[in-house]
Amino acid sequence: MTIKVGDKIPSATIQLVTKDGQDQISTEDFFKGKRVVVVGVPGAFTPVCSAKHLPGFVANADAILAKGVDVVACISVNDAFVMRSWGESQNTGDKVALLADGNGEFTKAAGLELDASGFGLGLRSRRFAMVVEDGIVANLQLEEGGALEVSSAEDILAAL
Repeated sequence: MTIKVGDKIPSATIQLVTKDGQDQISTEDFFKGKRVVVVGVPGAFTPVCSAKHLPGFVANADAILAKGVDVVACISVNDAFVMRSWGESQNTGDKVALLADGNGEFTKAAGLELDASGFGLGLRSRRFAMVVEDGIVANLQLEEGGALEVSSAEDILAAL
């Protein structure tokens, strides 16, 4: 079942990519006591994710944070090494925290999985953006197919 507004973020272990490596962290600890904007992408280095989705959040991070958000984060079913390289190529710096869901644990628990095996990509995440307040989903912008129509940084800014 797909996560929805009012639901608690599911319990999962993810990797928080840091400048010094990566830290294994529970979703409970990551979201506890914070207002977080999370952008979920099908994959690092994929065309739409790299050309439009993540760059929009990097460019608008300051405006999002100015709306009372504590952290802007991007999660993908990729390993921490790929997420680090992608973050470097996208100049995320301290603007967007990168979360690696390498085994898809969070993605599956949230019901956000996308079977992209027909394209040779295996299990991925649907494209989305959400606002999470102290572990509870306050807003969810979930895309259909490969579209980028409702989950852009501008869409989230309008919802804050």
